[in-house]
Amino acid sequence: MGPKILISAGEASGDFYAARLVEEIRRLWPEAEFMGCGGPQLRAAGVRTVVDSASLAVVGLLEVVSHLPRIYGEYRRLLTAAREWKPEIAILTDSPDFHLRVARQLHKLGIPVIYLVAPQVWAWRKGRLRGMRRSLKRLLCIFPFEEEFFRRAQVEATYIGHPLARCVRASLTREEFFQKHDLLPERPLISILPGSRRGEAARHLPILLDAVERLGGTTSGMSSMNFVLPASSTTGVDFFQQRIGQAPVRVVEGESWDAMAHSDVALAASGTVTIEAALLGTPMVTFYKVTRPSWFLGKLLVRVPFYSMVNLVAGRAVVPEFMQEQMTGENLASAARRLLSDATARLEMRAGLAEVRRRLSTQENPASRAARIIQEILEGQVAHVS
Repeated sequence: MGPKILISAGEASGDFYAARLVEEIRRLWPEAEFMGCGGPQLRAAGVRTVVDSASLAVVGLLEVVSHLPRIYGEYRRLLTAAREWKPEIAILTDSPDFHLRVARQLHKLGIPVIYLVAPQVWAWRKGRLRGMRRSLKRLLCIFPFEEEFFRRAQVEATYIGHPLARCVRASLTREEFFQKHDLLPERPLISILPGSRRGEAARHLPILLDAVERLGGTTSGMSSMNFVLPASSTTGVDFFQQRIGQAPVRVVEGESWDAMAHSDVALAASGTVTIEAALLGTPMVTFYKVTRPSWFLGKLLVRVPFYSMVNLVAGRAVVPEFMQEQMTGENLASAARRLLSDATARLEMRAGLAEVRRRLSTQENPASRAARIIQEILEGQVAHVS
């Protein structure tokens, strides 16, 4: 009889990381049972989901307000399931606004909580540290600078490496990818990556289409470059097809790693996709935009030297960042054009991205390391009880 494990992920990236962890735990305990909150990856890994993670994917300090009743309902549903099922351990992945509240309640129920993907309290909301010290059994960090920060704050933290460092790779050659999508091999390829959530993608898309036009795309559908937009599972192809009009952008289902791997430049929304591009060595221009009130509040609260995680890991400006008002079609196109035309700039950026990849890579598979830590905690509990 294997352990009963509650596992929860609120975002597409968290769903991916958590699913890899489930696979590694099953190697240790083939009979382990899993229940919780997740998306398609966790369901495919055999997790019984009582809450669909798609219902939690909201961005922006103020945007989340209108969704609070629904999110609170999902919170209640997950906790009710935990009380009834009585898991021996809980693994919560990312989504701190939701999961730190869940962690507090699970701790009260006597369920040890492992938190995978540390909340970015080093950037803002340091007040969360006190609650994390109380309610978390172990914090598993995926960025190298986080372990020391949290240990100084007396949170039991371990750096396990970035889960994507071992698995981000192309599945098709450049020639195969170009043939599959009828792309012209003599023209540069630019990946358009507006974000995995519909709200952020809808905000970014008009500006990205303006950049496409400035880079050689025309409303007649002709272009001097290839443009590919890999739609995430949470947005879907139709969402973009309805919005791009006659712009010469090929929307594809998924395939983001292939698209980025074979791109000369990626226009990438700040987030997990920039780490993926860095691991693939793809030169990129990063951006992000929220509503004005959310940006104003964020500026008051956030204290970081960079917004892009690529630059934070590197400790310097490896990739250009265009945030909020700086995110214009003109700025994106100009930065992309420089990377396309300046071989020295491309080489310098690729060297910086290689440095980021080295910092995120560890000898042991991060999911295996996390599974071993969970095994030690579970076995420690059994020894303590006996």
